[in-house]
Amino acid sequence: MTVPKRRLSKMKGRQRRSHYHASVGALTLCPSCKQPIRPHSICIGCNTYRGRDFTKPVKEDDADKKKKS
Repeated sequence: MTVPKRRLSKMKGRQRRSHYHASVGALTLCPSCKQPIRPHSICIGCNTYRGRDFTKPVKEDDADKKKKS
């Protein structure tokens, strides 16, 4: 295996990594409440996804378990 003849300077290494930065994530607007959300995710403001409500109904068994803890 070959070995580099000389050590690379800090500037050369940093120039090579200049395009490794993170990109800004995409945002869309929720159709029901018009809040900005990430695509393909549930809206935090109104708990809907593609027109369906995703609020969890609390079962009586779960409520009893939480009270005992």
